[in-house]
Amino acid sequence: MLLHNVMRELNLLPEQIIIFDYDTHWAILFGKLRVTVAEVLGDLALAIEHVGSTSVPGLPAKPIIDMDVVVETSAQIPKVSERLATLGYVYEGDKGIKGREAFVCPPNKARHHLYVCPRDSEALKFHLLFRDYLLKHSNEAQRYGCLKRELALKFTNDIEAYTNGKTAYIQMIIERALKDGY
Repeated sequence: MLLHNVMRELNLLPEQIIIFDYDTHWAILFGKLRVTVAEVLGDLALAIEHVGSTSVPGLPAKPIIDMDVVVETSAQIPKVSERLATLGYVYEGDKGIKGREAFVCPPNKARHHLYVCPRDSEALKFHLLFRDYLLKHSNEAQRYGCLKRELALKFTNDIEAYTNGKTAYIQMIIERALKDGY
């Protein structure tokens, strides 16, 4: 077991996908992260949004905060990246998703995903649509929570399969939100 723990610590084993019941501390943690990031970015950040499953009360999730930093344009990304680096964030690029620049969180902070998005970014729009729809439709949030638990059991060590399993549902909710005028 010790070898297993060491290998996981060194990222030599795949991460196990575990879904937790909603925790009210996620909102508190987001608030703390938001303050820290806002202080260093100043007026470059138009908004800092709590997105993803941890932003929806009652929704089970992996205990990883997702946050979108909204900036005016993509031209500001280098300056934002420079300032975030002072906190220990490492720029990863868009990781294949246009309009969403990813940053690895500092090792001394609670695990979270930080993305920087121009205000007109489709990635930002979809994050907000999905969150806002689930906030207003608790039945859909419950369905999504059940799907996540099923996928986590089925694909315990396969994050790609787990993520792919959620894609059709997420797309359906975004289409519904757009149709409903969100």
